[in-house]
Amino acid sequence: FFSDFVHDINVTDIVPGTNGSNKVICPSAASGHPPQNRSVMFSSGNNTGFELFEEWWNKSQTVPFYLIAVLLPLLNLKSPSFFAKFNVLGTVSVVYLVFLVTVKAAHLGIHLEYNWFTENDFFVPEFRILFPQLTGVLTLAFFIHNCVITLLQNNRNQENNVRDLSIAYFLVGLTYLYVGVIIFASFPSPPLSKECIEQNFLDNFPSDDIMSFVARIFLLFQMMTVYPLLGYLARVQLLRQFFGNAYPSVFHVLVLNVAIVGAGVAMARFYPNIGGIIRYSGATCGLAFVFVYPSLIYVISLHRAEQLTWPALIIHIFIILLGLANLIAQFLL
Repeated sequence: FFSDFVHDINVTDIVPGTNGSNKVICPSAASGHPPQNRSVMFSSGNNTGFELFEEWWNKSQTVPFYLIAVLLPLLNLKSPSFFAKFNVLGTVSVVYLVFLVTVKAAHLGIHLEYNWFTENDFFVPEFRILFPQLTGVLTLAFFIHNCVITLLQNNRNQENNVRDLSIAYFLVGLTYLYVGVIIFASFPSPPLSKECIEQNFLDNFPSDDIMSFVARIFLLFQMMTVYPLLGYLARVQLLRQFFGNAYPSVFHVLVLNVAIVGAGVAMARFYPNIGGIIRYSGATCGLAFVFVYPSLIYVISLHRAEQLTWPALIIHIFIILLGLANLIAQFLL
């Protein structure tokens, strides 16, 4: 934001976008590649300082390494209550994102094409063969339940877990649905295509947009609260499984956290694709924890109780095959 302001770079002059006070851009059209999480290179009259800035501040090549200094120390903290309470502060960023989406939609209006029987470049069909990309993302949402159970083990009143978890899932689902539907419906198409919507929708706003600039800061803060919590959950599940203790020593925890951070930096460096990461990891982990393990455990329990029937066995085998098909489809589409 500040670099573009100092070097007087107007993104909308270089990248296709809309006119008016509420500008929306299509970064993917500038390179001819599908939308993904990447930086777009620009040029200006005074480009010496800007090129130097781009060399030292690149979203996938340098910034992930800077974040190591911030996130690695947070991962090594021992207290689970700190992670849970610290994560609550991330709610502030969610509230602001909902506010941002509402304000932008109010200014942009609704842009949906319903010309069912006439050819239209801006019409998006209700069904496409690419729908397994969505099921891969949804599988990760279900798989995260495995982590939530670990977190709820630290609650003081265990009898409230079902109630609290139900409320949490309802609010999270409502938030995702609201943001997703509003962003899709209000995206200005025409003149832009719905295919221009970036996996990180904030990239569809120019860098000089004040509200999206603030949203990026809030989003960074939210990730700084969620990331240590996920690291803690991985620590509890892995170290307790192998060593019988969630915090066997500082050395064990440090080695695990270095591996976690290293994997994240590698993905940010070589495959900065948010949607792809979510659906591949969701389909892979979900195959075990959503489709296979629950079905097998239930079938085995019925068998031991001598209550297993052929319809129940066929249904649960079908569920396992659905999970396998979901995983295979991620690599074919």
